[in-house]
Amino acid sequence: MENSQNSNSNLNPNPIRIQNLVSSPIAVLWPTIDGSLGLSEEESVSYARRFYKFGFALLPFLWAVNCFYFWPVLRSRSFPRIRPYIVGSAIGFAVFMAIISSWALTFAIGGERLFGPVWDKLVMYNLADKLGLTGWS
Repeated sequence: MENSQNSNSNLNPNPIRIQNLVSSPIAVLWPTIDGSLGLSEEESVSYARRFYKFGFALLPFLWAVNCFYFWPVLRSRSFPRIRPYIVGSAIGFAVFMAIISSWALTFAIGGERLFGPVWDKLVMYNLADKLGLTGWS
């Protein structure tokens, strides 16, 4: 019995130690949500800057696209050359949404009570009646 245990333990006279490679993965960060299929860091700086600047040209939804596409940059402190454009896009889009939401809610909730007789000149659904474009009046 003792001999069989001894022979099982010595099956491999030169044991090789296998390191656990899974326990320490190297985290590769990509600036875009596409991962390795996306843009390189150099191209990302160009695209992020372009989307950021075009957002000021009355296209603020490009800021939302910029934040979505470069989400890994927005979530981490990596990529310091790209991050200012993405954070600026996030702030710009938040300000734009606050302004457009308050404007829409002002008209939806306030309406004629808030604006009084000027309300008929502000709303567009009266325009067809004013121009005689409706066939039922």
